[in-house]
Amino acid sequence: MLFAVSQLLIASCSKRAYPGSSFKNIETRAENKELKNFMDAGTEKVLDTRDVTPDEVITTARKYLGVPHCMGGTTMKCIDCSGLLVAVFTSNGIKLPHNSEEQARYGKIITGTENLKKGDLVFFIRSYETTHFITHSGIYIGNNKFIHTSAKAGVTITSLSDPWWSERYLFATRVFRQ
Repeated sequence: MLFAVSQLLIASCSKRAYPGSSFKNIETRAENKELKNFMDAGTEKVLDTRDVTPDEVITTARKYLGVPHCMGGTTMKCIDCSGLLVAVFTSNGIKLPHNSEEQARYGKIITGTENLKKGDLVFFIRSYETTHFITHSGIYIGNNKFIHTSAKAGVTITSLSDPWWSERYLFATRVFRQ
């Protein structure tokens, strides 16, 4: 009996220590496993943002408004979501990988939307069919809005309260010291 109780306590303590419960849009065991695998592969890497400010990054991102979407794109001709982050950060002298899931490994993880600050990177799941867990990225610009690349609208600004995106929001990362 004592063994069973101790095993139960260990299980509940380890479950509490695991961050999955604070990610509100994780819906299935499979997603929970994917989140665990993602976290186990490494997160919260430091990104050298030098002396660049969040406002400078947002100003650069706004120059891309209206640019059409294309998978793999990183130019004013056409761009995808992670390509937008690559292009914007590169033009400010900051190197990011061209993959939303890899981008999500940089910065301190912020699970809710209530504590977001300008320049935080926002990440989403289930935005399209792929083998990747994290499928979309954008830049938080303040006032509950983010700039990103939409398949339909190209580079656009959207509210995090938008029902489609709010159901897919996973977390943000804070890459700037603020």
